[in-house]
Amino acid sequence: MAFPPPAFPDIAKASNDLINRDFYHTAAANLEVKSKAPNGVSFNVKGKSAHEGSTSGSIEGKYVDASSGMHNFLCRMTSTSSSERRLVFVAQRSHILTTSRHPGITLTQGWTTSNILNSKFELDNQIAKGLKAELATDFTPSSKDFAAKVNLHFKQPNFHARAFFDLMKGPTANIDAVLGREGFLVGAEAGYDVQKAAITRYSAAVGYAVPQYSAAITATSNLSVFSAAYYQKVNSEVEAGAKATWDSKGSNNVGLEVASKYRLDPTSFAKAKVNDRGIASLAYNVLLRSGVTAGVGVSLDTQKLNESAHKVGTHFEFSG
Repeated sequence: MAFPPPAFPDIAKASNDLINRDFYHTAAANLEVKSKAPNGVSFNVKGKSAHEGSTSGSIEGKYVDASSGMHNFLCRMTSTSSSERRLVFVAQRSHILTTSRHPGITLTQGWTTSNILNSKFELDNQIAKGLKAELATDFTPSSKDFAAKVNLHFKQPNFHARAFFDLMKGPTANIDAVLGREGFLVGAEAGYDVQKAAITRYSAAVGYAVPQYSAAITATSNLSVFSAAYYQKVNSEVEAGAKATWDSKGSNNVGLEVASKYRLDPTSFAKAKVNDRGIASLAYNVLLRSGVTAGVGVSLDTQKLNESAHKVGTHFEFSG
């Protein structure tokens, strides 16, 4: 049976996830709490303390309509204040969410601490089979700024296309499509400004993906930045991958990243990566008990070991 190929940004997903995900040094501390309300709405509360700058947080919910598929219940809350004030505000403000339901339709609303009212209206497999349509709006009462976007996702066997229309800026359209057959993938992306009647950007990619390994070559930024990525699942315990990037408008240097993941046991794993600039990163993740996961990461500048150029971060996740 033929399945839809990945979206255009996910052609090199396996290698990108191995190189970028689960390295916790990027922030001083991350906290994520997942819960599910009796009415079926699941909440995901996140807090992040950056190495430099302010602390931020968000709350996200998701409602699953068993009769018509999955729809998002979304509200994000961010703050530049202290983490204690932010979490109290999130708890006090969470009641402002409203949801209007109709078979196959979910309407959500939220209010951020940046005083932005956001709404999302979603139809999945209602207009046509394989088509998901979204209308997302943001409104800032203080400045009267209003944003509206229409997003379309269309999946068919061997074909995956997406279109994103910003109705207030331009308007602009970003469209991408991927064709796939027997593991081979080819995709393209383009941006178009309606007011200027001009193509603003374009990209292309080719790849090959099977469960044990994948490879991809992408050309982004108007075909000026080229990257080649490779991923392999060596066995049930070891994964390895690499990515090389070259900017034809920049220097002749090629950026290189190499990463690996080792599953120590069913509840823990370790990751390591190093790039051409001598930055080495290590991470460890462990399931402490059911619903409680902890992670720690460190980034070392091997060319400046005697300087304070290193970073350490932690991650805690609670779910219930």
